[in-house]
Amino acid sequence: MALTNKDPHNAREMAAVILLGLRIERRKARGKPTKRLENRADRIREEAQTREDAKRRK
Repeated sequence: MALTNKDPHNAREMAAVILLGLRIERRKARGKPTKRLENRADRIREEAQTREDAKRRK
């Protein structure tokens, strides 16, 4: 179930993306690479959007 009507993420996915965002910003502040975490957040967003698109097609 989507968190809001206009958002494809469920509560677990939203929490994961927010947590990853916080980790990314902390690593950037320390000058460390963030590509792996950014890819993981992108993958979560893409999967959520794909799932919601499939629901709308039914």
